Amino acid sequence: MNRLFANLPTTVFEVMSSLARETGAINLGQGFPDDPGPEDVRRAAADAVLNGYNQYPSMMGIPELRSAIAAHYKHWQGVDLDASTEVMVTSGATEALAGAILGIVEPGDEVVLFEPMYDAYLPLVRLAGGVPKFVTLQPPHFRLTEEALANAFSHRTKAVVFNNPLNPTATVFSNEDLSLLAAFCRKFDAIAISDEVWEHVVFDGRKHQPVLGLEGMRERSVKIGSAGKIFSLTGWKVGFVCAAPHIMKVLAKSHQFLAFTTAPNLQAAVAYGLAKDDAYFEGMRKNFARSRDRFTDGLRTLGFDVIPSQGTYFVNIDIAPLGETDDVAFCRRLVMEHGVAAIPVSAFYAEGAVKSVVRFCFAKKDSTLDAGLERLAKAIRKAA
Repeated sequence: MNRLFANLPTTVFEVMSSLARETGAINLGQGFPDDPGPEDVRRAAADAVLNGYNQYPSMMGIPELRSAIAAHYKHWQGVDLDASTEVMVTSGATEALAGAILGIVEPGDEVVLFEPMYDAYLPLVRLAGGVPKFVTLQPPHFRLTEEALANAFSHRTKAVVFNNPLNPTATVFSNEDLSLLAAFCRKFDAIAISDEVWEHVVFDGRKHQPVLGLEGMRERSVKIGSAGKIFSLTGWKVGFVCAAPHIMKVLAKSHQFLAFTTAPNLQAAVAYGLAKDDAYFEGMRKNFARSRDRFTDGLRTLGFDVIPSQGTYFVNIDIAPLGETDDVAFCRRLVMEHGVAAIPVSAFYAEGAVKSVVRFCFAKKDSTLDAGLERLAKAIRKAA
């Protein structure tokens, strides 16, 4: 067996979700909504599978979707993309990440990773033979610093994998942070693999800034998006990749030997969805922000120390004020004794782990959130 995968532990997401199923706990751990997603987009997929083309589509994605992606990013983010040479469709953003890392990183190349980080990054970098160099971000603000970047970047740096908005911390990086990162990428001639799947799930008037749109980054960036996150259809696994032609030529070859292509009916439905009126995207953000506020207000009323959520489906609490020093043990007690599943944020660190932060998913119905808060009230009373 390949030792890299054979030695990987079962993910904390599967552990907590399994415990939730076994105990009947309310699952506020795994990041998916309990809403079925927009009906018109789902109907477009159903119509396409019944009345459309169901054989192999183009490896790069159906032309309608590639054009829709380019038009969507032009409209929302002011980025000009050539749909025929700079846009590709993948079977989810994780496949896009795998293809980008395997296509760019060679054995011995250093890759800068920001922790806490999505759990796929590190195994994929190691699979490619890359050498990870970690930048450890600290709560509650999780900001980039020049000192931390200077310690991670070197003349051996080939790429940086960057997630904005950041899962699990629900941070939206400031223009100052993004400019600092771009300066280091330019200085060390590094490619930014920018995981931007949460780009539409941002709150409080924030506007997403793609790394690809920063000064000097157009020719050294890979932008990755996700229809699953944009339309709350996490099971669809339709990803977007945008990059300059000289990068895309290589990423296309990597993609060819991974998933090769993506279900054409889903692609057709996503193309339809991306052209929806602005009101859909604004309403989606408004609805998630309302759920965030409802759950956050409830947590604060109970006495939890809440770290503000700027985007994503998540909100975090700091359990240190409760006298807790082990987030894994806290989450295990929470699901076993109080019937609420959450995620320990230390699981997103490779080294220098912060062990006092716990993540909840608020992308749930009001009744689910309220039931979770009722159970959490018992947990905090016991902790006190």
